[in-house]
Amino acid sequence: MASSPDFAPTSGQTNLALLIIRIAAGIVFLYHGSAILFGAFGGPGPQGFAAYMHAPAIMGYLIGLAQFAGGLAVLTGILIRVGAVCIVIVMLGAIFLVHLPHGFDVSKGGMEYAFTQLLIALALLIAGGGAYSLGSRLPEGLRKL
Repeated sequence: MASSPDFAPTSGQTNLALLIIRIAAGIVFLYHGSAILFGAFGGPGPQGFAAYMHAPAIMGYLIGLAQFAGGLAVLTGILIRVGAVCIVIVMLGAIFLVHLPHGFDVSKGGMEYAFTQLLIALALLIAGGGAYSLGSRLPEGLRKL
């Protein structure tokens, strides 16, 4: 079935959809990034996270920072593509280092949720933040980031 122009979203609808997606993904990454980077919400903090991953403490700081800053960028739309790349990298790590051995089903520790977040970040990397982002108020050269 061919797509009809009557069903194409208006630019306003597209911008509103991007805002809703940004809010949903941004809040999740601010939450998880805060738990890792600051130990907020009962989270492990960077050293506890790194110990869980059997990695050097610097990895906990870097992963927490990538999630927190990526979430902030996605939520506000400021440097959204940089933030989306941070999230893509973190989600690829989560999928391949943690979830993939457990399959797809999130209830069994699988990659379902991390894969969804990866795809959302990829979509935002492609589309940008839309008109309802603070990034649209940046100087022209920075808007593309």
